[in-house]
Amino acid sequence: MTKAIINGIIVTQNAELKDKVLLFNEKILGIVDADHYTADEVIDAKGNYVCPGLVDVHIHGYLGEDTSDGSEEGIRTIAKGLLANGVTSFLPTTMTVSWEEIVTALDNIRALKPESQKAAFQGSEILGCHAEGPFINPKRKGAQAEKSILPPDAQRILPFQDIIKIITVAPEMPGGMEFIKKVTKESDILVSIGHTNATYEQAMEAIDAGAAHITHLFNAMTPMNHRNPGVVGAALSSDVSCELIADTFHIHPGLFSLLHSVKKDKLILITDCTRAGGLADGEYTLGGQPIYVNGIECRLADGTIAGSVLKLNNAVKNYRDHAKIPMWEAVRAASLHAAMAIGEDQTKGSLAEGKDADIVLMDNNCTALQTYVRGELKYTKGDNQ
Repeated sequence: MTKAIINGIIVTQNAELKDKVLLFNEKILGIVDADHYTADEVIDAKGNYVCPGLVDVHIHGYLGEDTSDGSEEGIRTIAKGLLANGVTSFLPTTMTVSWEEIVTALDNIRALKPESQKAAFQGSEILGCHAEGPFINPKRKGAQAEKSILPPDAQRILPFQDIIKIITVAPEMPGGMEFIKKVTKESDILVSIGHTNATYEQAMEAIDAGAAHITHLFNAMTPMNHRNPGVVGAALSSDVSCELIADTFHIHPGLFSLLHSVKKDKLILITDCTRAGGLADGEYTLGGQPIYVNGIECRLADGTIAGSVLKLNNAVKNYRDHAKIPMWEAVRAASLHAAMAIGEDQTKGSLAEGKDADIVLMDNNCTALQTYVRGELKYTKGDNQ
């Protein structure tokens, strides 16, 4: 059945189109003139934006659930809740908990991934997993549990290469460089530098070894100084993709424009959202530790920043408004750039013909009005979910 979205501003990967119609079934069929289309179903966008579905490659939890809990129903809850934020696909993200808990979580994600691709699945599609740790530096552990940190070990990870899309590692830890070389040689896993105390030189060595991504740029890593550029300096001066938590708390919004100019299509908006996302202020847990939420801030009892409650559609708005860029560029940073980083851009990330019909209708405040996954309407604002 062919569906048509009319009267919208169609957000492509390099423009915003008016007086056009988006045609789709389970795939994008094309963009045509408003007076030249036929369809079995017509959807009136009423002047709102017609965007590609957003892709979150770093999200721990939502609506009280956490990936590391290893709960099938928990992942279902997260996946369903994300539809209201315009997220059509995501990487449930583990953190530094016990290895046994990580394995359980990975097995859980592996089991649910095929189901998430079906029309009957009530949620965003699972593309794989981002394993944030446990191979990190205790000096930059942030809100991760030090007792569960392990030395980098490729043999632990490679059996899960079918489900792990990104692995965060501190390359300066003993065995870190060898880990990067082995994982990148023997798998398609994207190795990311994060929770690291590496010097600029160590970070560049890791990049030369195969690391091609940076976990939440600026956060939990050595900062940039004019004499010691640190991991931040390495990230900004090399061709690696970089995650940005654009909640205006983790990173000052005055930097958004600079990052947009420097990183271009390598800048990826993420949420790093915890189980507190979508819920009221109060006390929650992250990796077994209590966290306290107050507005856009999540902290441990000692004040350490502990993830976020950011929604990816709000990250798009923040990035657009503070970087002073067009809607299409902000949306691209939360869709196509993410899909490109994890090798999913042949089917995800834009409204190009032949790709999966992952579509979100958003108003000018980036509020999701309708969300389609593989052409199936799975969320409408105001409906009982």
